[in-house]
Amino acid sequence: MRPPRIPSPQPSTGSPCSLPWRGTSPRRTLPLKRWQRNKYVGVSLVGKTLAIMGFGKVGSEVARRAKGLGMLVIAHDPYAPADRARAIGVEMVSFDEAISTADFISLHMPLTPATSKMLNDDTFAKMKKGVRIVNVARGGVIDEEALLRALASGIVAQAALDVFTEEPPPQDSRLVQHENVTVTPHLGASTTEAQEGVAIEIADAVIGALKGELAATAVNAPMVPAEVISELAPYVDLAEKLGRLAIQLVAGGSGIKSVKVGYASARGPDDLDTRLLRAMVTKGLIEPISSVFVNLVNADFTAKQRGLRITEERIMLDGSPENALEYIQVQIANVESKFASAMSESGEIRVEGKVKDGKPHLTMVGSFGVDVSLEGSLILCRQIDQPGMIGKVGSILGQENVNVNYMSVGRTAPGKQAIMTIGVDEEPCREALMAIGEIPAIEEFVFLKL
Repeated sequence: MRPPRIPSPQPSTGSPCSLPWRGTSPRRTLPLKRWQRNKYVGVSLVGKTLAIMGFGKVGSEVARRAKGLGMLVIAHDPYAPADRARAIGVEMVSFDEAISTADFISLHMPLTPATSKMLNDDTFAKMKKGVRIVNVARGGVIDEEALLRALASGIVAQAALDVFTEEPPPQDSRLVQHENVTVTPHLGASTTEAQEGVAIEIADAVIGALKGELAATAVNAPMVPAEVISELAPYVDLAEKLGRLAIQLVAGGSGIKSVKVGYASARGPDDLDTRLLRAMVTKGLIEPISSVFVNLVNADFTAKQRGLRITEERIMLDGSPENALEYIQVQIANVESKFASAMSESGEIRVEGKVKDGKPHLTMVGSFGVDVSLEGSLILCRQIDQPGMIGKVGSILGQENVNVNYMSVGRTAPGKQAIMTIGVDEEPCREALMAIGEIPAIEEFVFLKL
């Protein structure tokens, strides 16, 4: 039997071991006939706190090895189940707690709009003075100019970088030449064993596909009848965007385990093939937080791999079965939301949408009815229902040259609470979003990318 293959954490665990030596590596001085023992005083890894940012396959393997070195390991990943971390003795914490308490920080998240320049001037300011940072994820997750400033101020004592915003980096890169930065040319998984493992994995995947088994990395077209694809085409985009909205509403630190997708239709269960729609909801849930491409073939496998259980519910309606669906509903249970109004009365994050005039529309957030086209991006605001709110928000966006393509307000009762949903073509700058949040009548807001 062939031994199981695991992700390659060698660059990740090797980098912390090389960091404790300040300045030029001791091994570089001996060929120059320098014996400088007193110059190289390092720090011990034993008893130090390692924060793993991104607790996926590689992150969890790094955690196991770091614990073997005597380190205290904490992790931040808003989408990883906490029980999986506890099983290997790792505590899941918030982003701010992770970066503020760590002696070493190791990055293992994909590059997405949410993680781009995640480590910047603001986040470096929250870190311990003398922290050491390892990046073997993607170059863009660190603001490289901000890292240079953090190194100059002493907030960051050392950094080990295997990836860069621009690869290869310029020859005059100040990071590459910095004496407190250890660099390698994107060597993740560049071992003889890893290369052999990839070749074997490809061969196994081909054999499995020929046997009709579930394929993890297939990119072939969905095997759904052409007439079904044609009928469901308007709902495909809706399903993916509802998944994207739902996942962005989850607050950091909430491990996602259970998602329920509801299909409201007058058709019987046997007359509605939902495989494609389930795959698109899965795509919307997973792609914004990972580098995996999800399609009909690998959707169920990818969800299972991440410990994500997706169930389906048929909501039977009276009426004509001429239209395939009336609406789609996505609910995420046992999580906290960064926008409290997105929580339903039963305690789940809930978003609901339908197709109108051939375009996807958001029709419900939590218990609030809304009506906004799912184009561009969205701003959701919970506010006190009073005159002039639309004008105030619109004025702030107009001053920043952000075009509003759609706006809807749903309320519980006149003068009570209301949800304002604003569709925008461009992403507002941080200052504009802060200005919206500072309007006295607005109780909470969130910006969501589609």
